[in-house]
Amino acid sequence: MKIKLFLSALMLMVGTLTATYASFPVQRTTSNNTNTTVVVENQEDELSSPAIAGDGKSQIIALVLVALVGGLGIHRFYLGYTWQGVVQLLTLGGCGVWSLIDLIRIITGNLQPKNGSYSKTL
Repeated sequence: MKIKLFLSALMLMVGTLTATYASFPVQRTTSNNTNTTVVVENQEDELSSPAIAGDGKSQIIALVLVALVGGLGIHRFYLGYTWQGVVQLLTLGGCGVWSLIDLIRIITGNLQPKNGSYSKTL
C-alpha cells in the first residue's frame, strides 16, 4: 500500500513538473474587420513563468525554506535548480546531509539563485 501511495505521489509530481515546463512559443493570429491577418510572434511575457520573471530571490526566504523543509528540496526549486530539487525530494535531502550543506551555503551566500544574485540578503 505504501509503494502504491509513493508511486502515485511521484507520478503526480512528475505530471505537474512536465505540465509546468512544457511551454513553447506559439504563433498567434489576429484578424481585423478588414480581413487582414496579423501574426504575432514575440509575446514571451505571456508565456514565461511568473517565478522566472520575478525581480529576484530573497536569501531570507531561501534560508527559511531550507530550515523548515530542507529534506524536500523546496529551497532548490525556489532558487531555480529544478533537477537538484527533484533529486533532493527523492532522496529526502540526502538523508539530511545535503540539506545541512545547503543551509550552510545559503547562510554564507555561496548558494546563489540560478539566474543571478539575491535581491534581499541577510
